[in-house]
Amino acid sequence: MDLPDTMRAIEISAPGGPEVLREVTRPVPVPGLGQVVIRLAYAGVNRPDALQRAGAYNPPPGASDLPGLEGAGTIAAVGAGVTRWKVGDRVCALFPGGAYAEHALTDAGQVLPVPEGMGLREAACLPETYFTVWSNVFMRGGLQAGERFLVHGGSSGIGTTAIQLAHVFGARVFATAGTDEKCAACMQLGAEQAINYRDADFVKVLQDQGGANLILDMVGGEYLPRNLKALAEEGRLVQIAFLQGPKVAVNFAPLMMRRLTITGSTLRPQSDAAKAAIATQLEREVWPLLAAGRLAPVMDSEFALEDAALAHERMETSAHIGKIVLRVDA
Repeated sequence: MDLPDTMRAIEISAPGGPEVLREVTRPVPVPGLGQVVIRLAYAGVNRPDALQRAGAYNPPPGASDLPGLEGAGTIAAVGAGVTRWKVGDRVCALFPGGAYAEHALTDAGQVLPVPEGMGLREAACLPETYFTVWSNVFMRGGLQAGERFLVHGGSSGIGTTAIQLAHVFGARVFATAGTDEKCAACMQLGAEQAINYRDADFVKVLQDQGGANLILDMVGGEYLPRNLKALAEEGRLVQIAFLQGPKVAVNFAPLMMRRLTITGSTLRPQSDAAKAAIATQLEREVWPLLAAGRLAPVMDSEFALEDAALAHERMETSAHIGKIVLRVDA
């Protein structure tokens, strides 16, 4: 394997704010059985990166302590047992950690080809959001054509992905966002109605429509009882994060009477086999739509790898619409 000995990387020097991210030199990882090393051109920036930086989201056992869950570049080395990928292939991938670096290691089953016609910058923003949305909205939540689907945080990376996917698969999409500009962006992506949560009550809007069949929420806190009120009978709530906290008092009697379902998941702790199963479905069902231009990541801003702290500051203002990306080696 023709790998360099060292690489530039961004590490978390101590739990804290964006200022704790610092550039360092680290050894280049070496692939083991079933693994690949990717020389990254770009890495996506996601909320879990900020949680890890703050000390609230530790990497799984054996994973890199460096932040970064997605990226795109070229295969630099393959481990024993890897047959699909070869050195030089243009790919994007989900990582258990470590993508804020020039080289990163992942299981070969979590690697996907760059969609035809797409650049590495855009491809770097696909894995974390598309794995998350597909597995939660379609595999876990069972969204069907014609159903009413509500996604909170519609202008986020997850939200913009969820709106597009739900719309292209025939659902009626509703989204919440915090400004009129963000609401307009949600509408352009396929939302039937975008609700400025500062001015309107999403519960009433959805109840007037007959209730949501499925809600994707990453807010938690006081949104949980409101989400239950916004669901139609036999509706499903899928929880993927808790920006307002995971603990809240809930009356479960309406859940029983109206036959509601509450479920959820986190992606990072799942097994390599589970993530590979998601990748297989994505390549079959979604990658052709990306290649055809029917889906595309919404890009907000780009920062150099050494400016990762500025990228985190941008994300934590919540002013962004879509994805923030780090330029690693482009």
